[in-house]
Amino acid sequence: MRGLVAANPRTLMHVLLFLLVVFAVSLGPGLWVRSIMRKYAVPEDRYAFSGGELARRLLDEAGLETVAVEAAPAGADHYDPTSRTVRLDPKHLDGRSLAAVTIAAHEVGHAIQHQQRFAPLAWRTRLVVLVRPLEQLGAGVLIASPFLAALTRAPSLTGLTLLIGLSTLLLGVLVHAATLPTEFDASFARAMPMLTQKRLLIRGDERHARRLLTAAALTYVSSALMSLLNVGRWFAILRRGL
Repeated sequence: MRGLVAANPRTLMHVLLFLLVVFAVSLGPGLWVRSIMRKYAVPEDRYAFSGGELARRLLDEAGLETVAVEAAPAGADHYDPTSRTVRLDPKHLDGRSLAAVTIAAHEVGHAIQHQQRFAPLAWRTRLVVLVRPLEQLGAGVLIASPFLAALTRAPSLTGLTLLIGLSTLLLGVLVHAATLPTEFDASFARAMPMLTQKRLLIRGDERHARRLLTAAALTYVSSALMSLLNVGRWFAILRRGL
């Protein structure tokens, strides 16, 4: 391979271009999502109510008084259907920015989906419960593969463990991809109508809220692409070591 690259600079250019495209496709959506979140996190006092206060109001008006609103780790906004809890990043829970109120409405959208037994949300919840232990098992298998190869020197067994490990990691990618209908429904069939019909947004903020809701929906696309990049990284490491 080294001789081929050294003898043919065009091959090296193609390899570098391919790697650039892979990184751009994998990292681009995540960078865009983070830039949108940062952009609309200021001014921090744009609204008279915080994201947590808005979430509580929207939940109560939807008849979801028993759904709790709590702080989440930074960057981990989500609705937990098992405990019936909306969890918001502290800067969204206590913040009064456009990002704070929009993301809060998005997570309330998931709680309303749960109340209305929205089928894609139910399927996603089941898949997450099923796949999470399998992902952990797959990561363990991949870590053990080089040691297994050294001990057994059996290519067929090593190849099988590699296939099992990568397959379980790919399941996580598929779960992230399967969340798209749920995320876009929470953003544009739930959150945006609540924000506009209840006149909660400052005039002129609607189009910016739509960008934020698109970013919220695409968070899982970013996660799926990063997971896919991680699978490729593991494959390259193991192929080099076997």
